[in-house]
Amino acid sequence: MTPPLSKRIGAELLGTFWLVFGGCGSAIFAAKYFAAGGALDANGTELGIGFLGVSLAFGLTVVTMAYAVGHVSGGHFNPAVTLGLWAAKRFDNGRDVVAYIGAQVVGGLLAGACLWGLAKSAKGSGSMVGNMAANGYGDHSPGGYSMWAVFLAEALLTAFFLFIILGVTTGHAPVGFAPLAIGLALALIHLISIPISNTSVNPARSTAVAFFNGNGAPGQLWLFWVAPIVGAVIAGFTYEAITGIDGSHKDVSGDETVAARP
Repeated sequence: MTPPLSKRIGAELLGTFWLVFGGCGSAIFAAKYFAAGGALDANGTELGIGFLGVSLAFGLTVVTMAYAVGHVSGGHFNPAVTLGLWAAKRFDNGRDVVAYIGAQVVGGLLAGACLWGLAKSAKGSGSMVGNMAANGYGDHSPGGYSMWAVFLAEALLTAFFLFIILGVTTGHAPVGFAPLAIGLALALIHLISIPISNTSVNPARSTAVAFFNGNGAPGQLWLFWVAPIVGAVIAGFTYEAITGIDGSHKDVSGDETVAARP
């Protein structure tokens, strides 16, 4: 039985909050961390978790919340995923699509506000402008990648993310392992694209920190809505044609009998 919409959007808000808080939080607080005194420790060792750690953090947030509340809402935690599932006819109710996206954005913004508050509370933190793990292109890309390069990467990676989600949540895949596969896919996506765009593939994640970050991030936010949605919708519309698997009978609006689907 599908839970009430109020419970499902609560689960989406909670899951998206955790994704942003855990993923962006690891990038803000732990990606590059030095011993006391603001320098390397006595052995010359940097203590941060780096790109690998941040990538795993994003993947782990999805795995943990998919198992925790995926049976309530389907575990989307991402507007692009919701729209991709809608394109694949796995999520047909238009009202629910709007409600899910609204909950995801609100959950992300609440997490972004908490991260900003925590970061500001640190002794000697100074301004957080440009230091909130925002996504960007051109001068705001970690590797200086152009707008079109970032657009292509975000669209392509989100499309493959949706292909993986659609594939591992059908009856052809082992039951109960979908969250692990999807979390690992998100970690891999981050390993590929953190240097390109700081990795979005999730408009709610990008929105969550853009306005707290400033430094051009709000003006570039449009790309991190458009590109992931384009990639996700293309994947949703083409999955059956490519694979021959019709999963349209599998609704992902939340059901305890259905595997979690981030």
